[in-house]
Amino acid sequence: MKYPKFFRPLIIIFLASVLSTSCVSRKEIVYFQGLEKAEAVMDKTKKTGLQIKSNDLLTISVSAPEQEAALPFNLPVIGVPQGGAELGGLSVNGRQQLQTYLVDSDGNIEFPVLGTANVTGLNRQQLASKLKTEISEYVQDPIVNVRIVNFQVSVLGEVNRPGTFDIRDEYLSLPKALGFAGDLSIYGRRDNVLVMREENGKKIHEYLDLTDPNVINSPFYYLQQNDVVYVEPNGAQMQSASYNRNAGVYISIASVLISLAVLITN
Repeated sequence: MKYPKFFRPLIIIFLASVLSTSCVSRKEIVYFQGLEKAEAVMDKTKKTGLQIKSNDLLTISVSAPEQEAALPFNLPVIGVPQGGAELGGLSVNGRQQLQTYLVDSDGNIEFPVLGTANVTGLNRQQLASKLKTEISEYVQDPIVNVRIVNFQVSVLGEVNRPGTFDIRDEYLSLPKALGFAGDLSIYGRRDNVLVMREENGKKIHEYLDLTDPNVINSPFYYLQQNDVVYVEPNGAQMQSASYNRNAGVYISIASVLISLAVLITN
């Protein structure tokens, strides 16, 4: 069957539109496929909490039934005169505001009364227990609370809201971090997500496949302070970078113009 000549451009436009789209399989998009098997062998010992590192900022508060006895073990509170009755100062939002301890390059902090304390490699519960034991020599029934306050992660690449996020929780999984960033865009590769971190002064990294259920057993699945997550663009997105992103708009306009021309000529 022969078609009029004016149909040929329309057929070309139609074929170009079809070829510009591609079918995406479930395997390329869906996270954690076959998760039940991975959960059966999940190593629960990996979730041990954040380890304290050099350059971390810590808040450490000490209290006791006899509050006067605990005061020497606390840094002076911001905005409250030294020796005041309050353990915590008040910030503009009404919360307690404590001064922070900076962990030096040797992994030490200078703690009131006790002096130099090495804290690297410990999680906050372990450090609290260590300080509680030492403070118990001076104070009866002390309560020690430790927090890591510089827990930040950066999520970059093909996500909907890239940025650096302050984390209040002690545990942050990779999916939760991606959730803060609005999840991957449809153009992000689910099977090759890069996590970069610094450990013992060295840069280390790992590529994680979010479609693989065994990703939950990776040491990079739970993020640490100052980790960087990068989502690589998929092949279609990288190819589109070499083309005009408005090509689809131009094809639509051309299609309308050709249709109008056909109507006019008829």
